[in-house]
Amino acid sequence: MSLESLYNSVRDEISKVIFGQDEVIDFALAALFSSGHVLLEGPPGVAKTLLVRTIAAALNLDYRRIQMTPDLLPNDITGSSVYRDDTHSFEFRPGPIFTHFVLADEINRASARTQSAMLEAMQELHVTYDGVQRNLPEPFITFATQNPIEQEGTYPLPLAQLDRFMFKVLVDYPPADEEQRVLREHHATGGLSDPQRMGVSPVVAAEDIIGARQVIRDTIVREEVIGYIQRMMQATRDDDLLSVGASPRSGLMLLMGAKSLARFAGRDFVTPDDVKAALIPGLRHRVVLSPSAELEGVTTDDVLTQLMEAVEVPR
Repeated sequence: MSLESLYNSVRDEISKVIFGQDEVIDFALAALFSSGHVLLEGPPGVAKTLLVRTIAAALNLDYRRIQMTPDLLPNDITGSSVYRDDTHSFEFRPGPIFTHFVLADEINRASARTQSAMLEAMQELHVTYDGVQRNLPEPFITFATQNPIEQEGTYPLPLAQLDRFMFKVLVDYPPADEEQRVLREHHATGGLSDPQRMGVSPVVAAEDIIGARQVIRDTIVREEVIGYIQRMMQATRDDDLLSVGASPRSGLMLLMGAKSLARFAGRDFVTPDDVKAALIPGLRHRVVLSPSAELEGVTTDDVLTQLMEAVEVPR
């Protein structure tokens, strides 16, 4: 099955439950098929958790959900050693991080120490306990949700930890017609929508994802497009409205996202439009506004939009 077919089959399953969030679904699947992790941010009640549960239901992979709370400890995620009387020795009991697909719900409610343990596992793809390195399953994908930072009782993720996420996607309220569809089709569930009960079937296996990642790596990127991405990265570093610009890793993640979108569209090459489509979700959490820009009420999305208009696009 081609990557385009895989993408369409997963989208068809998700559309049985999630309405009016096309952009969110596209970037969630772009990260899924290109070794990335996703941070979903939005107010409570806009189906962030339901979206991830629905994606999990469409994948034939092990899935675990971790509810992040202020009293959660790093060992609650990574696992710990337990003494066994029968063997008179300690045995490592893996934590919920040892799965293919993990949802870290409300990640900004966990303490900085617990966030670090979670995000280190995401970056290194292994857990070290008592000096022993234990690899996570392959593929390993993390989706994290967070409520906006203004909400009480939250711990903002530091920039170095945000950098672990390929995309930061803002989940907003759906358009009026789609919200009416939500009310029409979900009102009888009492707010307890179950993707399996709503007919979502697993259509993608672990080997499909591993194969898709190779296809994305093999996608053709012209020199002109590479130059365009580099100029965009440089523009973020030169802009007075940003105190921290995009790193070379940001450019790599942006390029991977653009390659995924190209394959979803049935192309084996990347266009500047693919780069533009991936730019804001790929960079909004990797750049930092200058104090003067914050005082003026400018957002990172505003600055990135202006840069896209200013940087010359290759023909």
